[in-house]
Amino acid sequence: MTLSRRALAALPALALPGLAHAQAWAPTRSIRLVVPFAAGGAVDITGRLLAERLQGVLGQSIVVENRGGAGGNLGADAVAKAEPDGHTILLGTASILAANKFLFQRGMPFDPIRDFAPVTRVSTGTVLLVVNADRPWRSFAELVAAAKAQPGRLSMGSSGTGTPSHLTLASINRAAGMDISHIPYRGGGPAINDLLSGTIDMMFDVIPALMPHVRSGRFRPLAVGSAERIAYVPELREVPGMREVLPNSGIDMQSWYATVLPARTPAPAVARWHEALAQVVRAPDFRERLSPLGFEPVADDSPAAFGAYLNSQLAVWERLVKESGATLE
Repeated sequence: MTLSRRALAALPALALPGLAHAQAWAPTRSIRLVVPFAAGGAVDITGRLLAERLQGVLGQSIVVENRGGAGGNLGADAVAKAEPDGHTILLGTASILAANKFLFQRGMPFDPIRDFAPVTRVSTGTVLLVVNADRPWRSFAELVAAAKAQPGRLSMGSSGTGTPSHLTLASINRAAGMDISHIPYRGGGPAINDLLSGTIDMMFDVIPALMPHVRSGRFRPLAVGSAERIAYVPELREVPGMREVLPNSGIDMQSWYATVLPARTPAPAVARWHEALAQVVRAPDFRERLSPLGFEPVADDSPAAFGAYLNSQLAVWERLVKESGATLE
């Protein structure tokens, strides 16, 4: 005698190991983790920390593929067009998955919502404002006063037009009523080199890239881009946030890194990736490696939760891009 369909559906999953097994997914060959920037930067460092730990969890080797260009769009587009079988995944950023849609108004090769299956964020953090330690300004207020006294004379380098460093500068220029000149570079490395040499005066950038020079005494930190101070980097606990230095400005720059798969990746593969990434990101050893770099580990509760967060972030980054007046082709 066979069970009716209704009775079969009512059985708990544990009673149907065959069906449960059919829904599982595991990679069957080497995995590509695409980092859409050059090696050595903060995204690359994060990607390699993830890859080291994911290999043991997923049971396959993971190759980190650096594929930079077009503000991260080249690498992201390669993942969007990859076979949706769970063996290619992107470590993206807020700029690629949220801001670039509004920066590259005529040249976006993909849509961040339509062309990707969201998995989870892996880290969040803010940007840090530093000046060359040879400059006289010892506080954010002193910097603002100097900028107002010499409109357009002070200069800030960024890792590129439309990046969080540039968008944060545009926001504080507007909120403080000052005019600090923006000098975009092709990546954070060249801008940091010019700040070290004194060619430019200051820089907003992601914390991991700046901290070695803060610790060496070459850069002086004046503020963080988040509304509140940050506690996860001991050397920055006394550095004020935007709510202190620019009250009522509403500035709260929160950047993040996240993972996405090609759209149409089967749901079991997406679920397994989320499970594996959450396991890695929530482990104490990952936090111990990431926090000193200036990032906080974070894992969304589900792919759907990250998808909802990503949708909500589009409006935030659209506003930042419009306020900056930045466009890219």
